[in-house]
Amino acid sequence: MCLAVIGRVIEIREPVGPDAFPQGLVDVLGIRRTISFGLLPSAIKGEYVLIHAGFAIQKLEPKDAKKTLKLLKMGLPRKLRSQ
Repeated sequence: MCLAVIGRVIEIREPVGPDAFPQGLVDVLGIRRTISFGLLPSAIKGEYVLIHAGFAIQKLEPKDAKKTLKLLKMGLPRKLRSQ
């Protein structure tokens, strides 16, 4: 089974080296992760993206992303929902 998560783009860094892909920072339910934007180079700061295996793979409409995140938070233990 494959699992993808929603993250909001915090920053995108320029590639380092001739063969490198752009990387950046995303927020996933309050946790910040570094991911690759090599498969989705058009992503910009503030957008919501779908992330799989460390790669941004698809942009999401803000309305849809927020709705899904709200549903995911409902499944979290009460003490984690406020974070």
